[in-house]
Amino acid sequence: MTSSPWTACKGQEYPLSNFKDKVILIVNVASKCGFTSQYAGLQELYKNITAKHPDQFVILGFPCNQFGGQEPDAEAEIVTFCERNFGVTFPIMQKIEVNGDNAHPLFEWLKEQKSGLLGLKRIKWNFEKFLIGKDGQVKGRWASVTGPASLEKEILAELEK
Repeated sequence: MTSSPWTACKGQEYPLSNFKDKVILIVNVASKCGFTSQYAGLQELYKNITAKHPDQFVILGFPCNQFGGQEPDAEAEIVTFCERNFGVTFPIMQKIEVNGDNAHPLFEWLKEQKSGLLGLKRIKWNFEKFLIGKDGQVKGRWASVTGPASLEKEILAELEK
């Protein structure tokens, strides 16, 4: 993974050591997208898995405005939207770009590790998902149309390794 810490919208830094031996689901998110309702599914998944495996699993949402301008809000507004409308308790990270010259190094690394449909590396849309195992390796990548609940089995399998 990238070596620099990641920053959440609330200003808290997340050094990589916070994620040692954890399973991580990373999602590029947007609050004005047709897939925005997936926040509810992500929160349900987070709640269910962390109830059984406390401190072993985390979802990190990275807001991105690169797809149809569907995340135009400031970071504080994004967090408030997620908390108020979907009860989100997993970390919402700083707003980033996932493609192009200004793509965040984390997403550059994720795309290198796991190609998408037809071997394409670009993130195609909001709510694309990457699963990182306890060993720090990318275990899966799913398109926006894949609902969060369908990932539970694979996440649990990684947690039990």
